[in-house]
Amino acid sequence: MDHFLYRDGVLHAEDVPLPEIAAAAGTPTYVYSAATLARHLGLFAEALAGLPHLVCYSVKANSNLAVLAHMAALGAGMDVVSGGEWRRARAAGVPGERIVFSGVGKTREEMALALEGGVRQFNVESEPELRALSEVAAAMGRTAPVAVRVNPDVDARTHAKIATGKSENKFGIPIARAREVYAEAAALPGIAVVGIDVHIGSQLTELAPFEAAFAKVAELAHALRADGHDIARLDLGGGLGIPYASTNDAPPLPFDYGGVIRRTVGALGCEIQIEPGRVIAGNAGILLARVIYLKRGEGRDFLILDAAMNDLVRPTLYDAWHDIVPVRAPEPDAPVAPVDVVGPVCETGDTFARGRMLPPLAAGDLVAFRSAGAYGATMASEYNTRPLAAEVLVHDDHFDVVRARPSYEDILARDTIPAWIGRDPSPPARRR
Repeated sequence: MDHFLYRDGVLHAEDVPLPEIAAAAGTPTYVYSAATLARHLGLFAEALAGLPHLVCYSVKANSNLAVLAHMAALGAGMDVVSGGEWRRARAAGVPGERIVFSGVGKTREEMALALEGGVRQFNVESEPELRALSEVAAAMGRTAPVAVRVNPDVDARTHAKIATGKSENKFGIPIARAREVYAEAAALPGIAVVGIDVHIGSQLTELAPFEAAFAKVAELAHALRADGHDIARLDLGGGLGIPYASTNDAPPLPFDYGGVIRRTVGALGCEIQIEPGRVIAGNAGILLARVIYLKRGEGRDFLILDAAMNDLVRPTLYDAWHDIVPVRAPEPDAPVAPVDVVGPVCETGDTFARGRMLPPLAAGDLVAFRSAGAYGATMASEYNTRPLAAEVLVHDDHFDVVRARPSYEDILARDTIPAWIGRDPSPPARRR
């Protein structure tokens, strides 16, 4: 369920009509619902009720500071994958003891940053990273809490670009080698083993892969405890998919996901950490755009919007589906016809949908891309020198612009023209 509903023929975000937001913030603009974010976070808390747990929101899904602050105020921890995301979490008011640092390529500088400023644990993904972390922590006189990310070689049955738990993926340490890696970790200075980490992919639409992976984690936990390690925490990652209204995918509910956790690892007495991102933010946001032209082509029509692949790259990158709906509801008997929905960027890949059945739309009409709250704004760029979309957070009948659209002056001011350009028209001397 989300809080984007038609009222009196106009699509609203909670109690705010979307045309009102378009008039104030322009288009394209991302619009997030605070109520939907809170509801989705709460479903995971309910799913794990009775188990010691912490829900660590995955910052990479939507890293707007207002979204993070809202999640933090509701009790969420944060899962970060870079020093920049760690800084965002701290700026949003998240204490270090609620921040988990994941990612395959942590630098020594990032390790030191988190050790100095506070971190719940590092999810370590390789032996070289483990040794580097030991050196950094020992040099600082600190102890780094560590969970080793294991790769269980489980097929998540999701898109190849978001699968992370197969043996050919770059993530984690093969589970068959986990005991030797934990033995090394226990012997290293500055390292304290606190648990096990696993994450097999994103947008999973069935529970069987989770069950298979978590069962392997339970088996490993028993073995590691027998080896003398204090396995007090299990980080089970994220990955639960979201429903896209016009597709046949019907992902399991958080309650059912919680049932898998209880069956597989619930008896171990460990604190459970999970790292949902898309399933919290995805359907809590829409991308609001305006029609520029309707172009008649040879055998097909094109609906050209002011949003483009630089604003929402998922359809181009993942062949992702987003429902596209008119902000003003069509008449019940309005005809529909196939149309290619595209943006103005000079790339054929700047196509959101092909042959999408839509009611008649004209220049100036507003449309909304549903399920755009995750991996939309965070993956955006300024390709073609297009300013990043604005971002708005709605709460009841009020909205705030939580990231303003940059001006062209802001964009151009970030570049610097060297002083030597244009001074000497002669070709530069060849270096020897």
